[in-house]
Amino acid sequence: MNISTLDEVLSDVSSYFTIIGFNQSPTILQIEISGNNITMKFPQLVQKMESKNMIVRLEANFGKTFLLISRFVLPKSRRSWIPRVLFMATIVTVMIDGYYRAISTNSIVKGDDPIYIAVLYTISLIGILGIHELGHMIASKIHKLKISWPYFIPGIPILGFIPTFGALIMSRGLIVNRNILFDIGISGPIAGLIVAIIVSTYGAYISPMVPSSQAHELLEKSGLMELHSSILMDATISLVGKHVPNQELVMSPVLLAAWFGFLITFLNLLPAWQLDGGHIARATFGVKWHRILTYASIGILALTGYYIMALFVLMFSLRSQDVKPLDDISPLSKKRKRMFSLVIALAFLCAPLPFSIFT
Repeated sequence: MNISTLDEVLSDVSSYFTIIGFNQSPTILQIEISGNNITMKFPQLVQKMESKNMIVRLEANFGKTFLLISRFVLPKSRRSWIPRVLFMATIVTVMIDGYYRAISTNSIVKGDDPIYIAVLYTISLIGILGIHELGHMIASKIHKLKISWPYFIPGIPILGFIPTFGALIMSRGLIVNRNILFDIGISGPIAGLIVAIIVSTYGAYISPMVPSSQAHELLEKSGLMELHSSILMDATISLVGKHVPNQELVMSPVLLAAWFGFLITFLNLLPAWQLDGGHIARATFGVKWHRILTYASIGILALTGYYIMALFVLMFSLRSQDVKPLDDISPLSKKRKRMFSLVIALAFLCAPLPFSIFT
């Protein structure tokens, strides 16, 4: 920093805190500060410095509090058409997948027009994913965090089983503290789960039933594939009266969209790496336990048969382990700490289980 910039930075900092001393290196300005309500005033300073393309971190060492200030390299602006193209491509892959799944279902039990079912399937699956991302966007907006539009990822319809690999949002701002990290992490799964429950209830209602003997014959002939439902999905199936003795439920494409929604919520809520659950765990427990929980989650994924996902999390966690808030010394609020148990409970309720508790 040059002298004029240094004077300006010190002036900005002194308007919030008392400056004890500072030390300047070629890339970082370290300022020792004191004062009341430091963690309350810190977000205001972050916003002010961010407008000047500077990043501020709050750290504590040996009983002293420091600000670390450096230049903020603005991320390259991405082409705005990319999210739109990916979104349209994802709609196409999901529509194709839904159409052929509807034909497959109709070959067993006569149902509605495949195109109509494909549209419902697309609205359901894209709706679950879209509302999930909207939850993140609303939380980011509340906390004044700059983010990108959602990037939907097309999958491989029919042959690949998964018509979309979900969606993600790029952060273009700075996460100030653990409370914000927690809120952004939990908002998406909660929003998407609400829609998944609604879709599951309707999907179960329109799903046909076949005698158990016929279902077993179809399984042997590879006409059907058995999928393990989650506790929440089982609950919606029971709600519409589709747990019937000597009868088997044939998943409609709409119910399958809900199944994908519950699976995505389960995977996202695992306290691993930079998944939503990983952000929540990092905000709740800090670096050490976040790393331990990441490896525990990888083990859970491997034990439950999600080997590719386990490998994916392992590979990327070795490269970039977590998101560090600018203020990593302020603890998470007690209300949010208590909510962590809710996160684990929801992950369990959304997990595909090899048994049913409602039969």
